[in-house]
Amino acid sequence: MYTATTQIRVRYGETDQMGYLYYGNYALYYEVGRAEAIRQLGFTYRQLEELGIFMPVVELNSQYFRPALYDDLVTVKTILKELPDGPKIQFHSELYNEQGHLLNKGVTTLVFYDPKEKKKTLMHEELHNRLSPYFKKEA
Repeated sequence: MYTATTQIRVRYGETDQMGYLYYGNYALYYEVGRAEAIRQLGFTYRQLEELGIFMPVVELNSQYFRPALYDDLVTVKTILKELPDGPKIQFHSELYNEQGHLLNKGVTTLVFYDPKEKKKTLMHEELHNRLSPYFKKEA
């Protein structure tokens, strides 16, 4: 299992009239978490795209438990529970406030896509090599 965390401060423009993080912005926080999780591996989305791999979202599920409020420092925990062996990858996201309370969780499913061939493909070997040590089975 691979886990990474990053923090995001809720900005005024991301909130609704009540000062709550607007529900549609949670998906943006998931995306920041995914990008930073890959960056923490020493790799970037940009590098994947330069290698000819895109990762469009094909499914998004989200559950809301407590609101994130204006100026809260939110911790985004991004988890890969499985190393993909096909074209799909699932990122599990959990958002916590500064008190450690779970605010929201979601699952985002993406596919590896080759834009030249216009078809799904497998995870690029370099990204696979960076993730595989986190999924070694113990004997």
